[in-house]
Amino acid sequence: MALTKLQRRTRIKKRIRKIVDGTAAKPRMSVFRSNKEISVQLIDDIAGVMLAAASSQGLKDAKGTKIEVAQAVGKAVAEKAVKAGIETVAFDRNGYLYHGRVKSLAEGAREAGLKF
Repeated sequence: MALTKLQRRTRIKKRIRKIVDGTAAKPRMSVFRSNKEISVQLIDDIAGVMLAAASSQGLKDAKGTKIEVAQAVGKAVAEKAVKAGIETVAFDRNGYLYHGRVKSLAEGAREAGLKF
């Protein structure tokens, strides 16, 4: 029996989360992508706290295509992370393919100074 898109993504997500883990020094950068919006969180899995976050809903000045907005979200979260003293992160694509908006968000974060 074929898997649905959600079942497939959940299976991939579990496989990724076995490997990727966040600490206070190197938090996990978790991406969530919906049809309209994109958001990202920096998470310390050991303490169970979110250290920084950014979303396309919070960026009112970001205009353009969804890919351009995703890049702006990546830059925004990187700026918040640098202010919080975070330089390196573990990238968690959350079961999505590293392509399109997810790739654009990652490149935006790298441009703004995050290392992963």
